[in-house]
Amino acid sequence: MQRQILIPLIVACALFMENMDSTVLATSLPAIARDIGENPLALKLAFTSYLVSLAVFIPISGWVADRYGSRTIFAAAIVVFMGGSLLCAGASTLAAFVLARFVQGIGGAMMVPVGRLVILRSIPRSELVGAMAWLTIPALIGPVLGPPVGGFITTYFEWRWIFWINVPIGILGLVLATIFIPNLRGEERVDFDLAGFTLTALGLAAFVTASTTLGLGVASPLADAALFAAGIALLTIYWLTSRNKASPILDLGLFRLQTFRGAVAGGLLFRIGVGATPFLLPLMLQLGFGMTPFQSGSITFVSAVGAMAMKLAAPPILRIFGFRRVLIVNTLVAAAFVLLPATFRPGMSLWLMMGLLLIGGFFRSLQFTSANALAFAEVTSVRLSRATTLASVMQQVALSLGITIGALAIEATVAGGPIDNAADFMPAFLVVGFVTLCSLPFFVSLPKDAGREMSGHRQLAPDPVTAARERG
Repeated sequence: MQRQILIPLIVACALFMENMDSTVLATSLPAIARDIGENPLALKLAFTSYLVSLAVFIPISGWVADRYGSRTIFAAAIVVFMGGSLLCAGASTLAAFVLARFVQGIGGAMMVPVGRLVILRSIPRSELVGAMAWLTIPALIGPVLGPPVGGFITTYFEWRWIFWINVPIGILGLVLATIFIPNLRGEERVDFDLAGFTLTALGLAAFVTASTTLGLGVASPLADAALFAAGIALLTIYWLTSRNKASPILDLGLFRLQTFRGAVAGGLLFRIGVGATPFLLPLMLQLGFGMTPFQSGSITFVSAVGAMAMKLAAPPILRIFGFRRVLIVNTLVAAAFVLLPATFRPGMSLWLMMGLLLIGGFFRSLQFTSANALAFAEVTSVRLSRATTLASVMQQVALSLGITIGALAIEATVAGGPIDNAADFMPAFLVVGFVTLCSLPFFVSLPKDAGREMSGHRQLAPDPVTAARERG
């Protein structure tokens, strides 16, 4: 029991450090830009370099964990992330800061999938839903806690503290990981897919760069389109050439598994829609309601409380209703809560808004936990590392696309004008809510007993008349 709680907590703390860092940085960009003498828009390159680093190195995380051991790589990822944090804190030029964020991304690329792999290999499948719930919490708390923390640190201390505080957190995680995380290796020793790594690294880097710079004015529309096209072309070449490989760097054959396909592909669309909310909501509260970053962050934080409440509720809910029914019904409910901020207006009761965000955080977290666990229901132990790698890549793509779709929807609404009205955000929330709903067909296609071993759900036997009708 100790391992089933402690290992997920150690991994969750590392993931929280990574998730927190990115959202705290967003609030502090103007202060950082002034300090190093750059335009705040230019500092968007720091976000892009981090996301590109994730896209390049996530695909190799499973292979290196299998080869050198999960504890070794997870601990090394924490060290690299801390090193990148120290480089960020000491940066005095744009180039140095962008390079430091790239180094941070290398550590982050290993922490996410390797941490998930540690849990999958250490926790019995019957206990996996509760363990995976811990990984949902940092992903939801980070984006909502980041803005007020970033605003507080930048206002009352110095922006460099954003990165210095990662050092004691990282040291604690490193000590706990060394003591409690087993150094598990892959059952088979496979050769490194260098050609596949080259294609996926270049393809994902081009795709992520294009999606994160689109509409920012960093590059021309033609350059963004060319990057998109190059990324899609390289990934298509990889897909065509990897089908006959025994151990590809990204095992696309996993999509033949019905539960993996439904959970990961459906989860991609769900994350695109839901993932845009932490980007859109603080902007609306600050630009449309006139709130400070600290005020808006204090309101959006309540969704994290809902996420933590879900941690206790998810296992019994899945045990009673099963994965398929929960994912279908919860998609409709969560999409409704994604749409609700479109109705928020100045003068609306803050308690009402916070109540809606609290409930919405619960249902979004339930969906993430369910999909994250179900994705591995049919995956054999030999392919676990490849499954965690592919799932992490898909989640990263969803994050990039979600922010891009939300930003483009706002730009299309204001048509180059100022964003100074809460109503300007209504179309964006409608768009991302629709994208969230588009995940529904993937969950409907799941078998009725999907993930039964994990959820403990047992379907009632049909009555004799129904059974006879089904037999023909």
